[in-house]
Amino acid sequence: MNGLYGIGFHHIALNVSDIDRSVAFYTEGLGFRVYRSWTNAGSGTRAAMIDFGNGCLELFGGAKQGEITTPAGAYPHFAFAVEDVQAAYDHAIAAGAKPKKEPSDVTVPSEVPLNITIAFVYGPDGEQIEFFKENR
Repeated sequence: MNGLYGIGFHHIALNVSDIDRSVAFYTEGLGFRVYRSWTNAGSGTRAAMIDFGNGCLELFGGAKQGEITTPAGAYPHFAFAVEDVQAAYDHAIAAGAKPKKEPSDVTVPSEVPLNITIAFVYGPDGEQIEFFKENR
């Protein structure tokens, strides 16, 4: 393979209008489990990472049609789990992606803090792609 080594799917993010209803649907309705949940300090937006076995769905609450750039039911970004976020970011830029957010370390303030390294790029049609590594 001439592409990225050690790449795999991690999560898709989804803005939702009612976080409690969506969490209940994916957990009680479909049998998935909440991996992490948190409230973003700046915006107060509630969020949850739903584990579906070989990947996750990241839900962001409070979406209202017409009030945000990514409406309810739309996918703000998709993420690839990688071993080296910087290498994946550099590889994507070299392949023609446009930079959105350079690699950085982040701690998601969930029940058990989630320490991650992330970076974002725009793909050929403007889609947002995240490179994600959980730092254990």
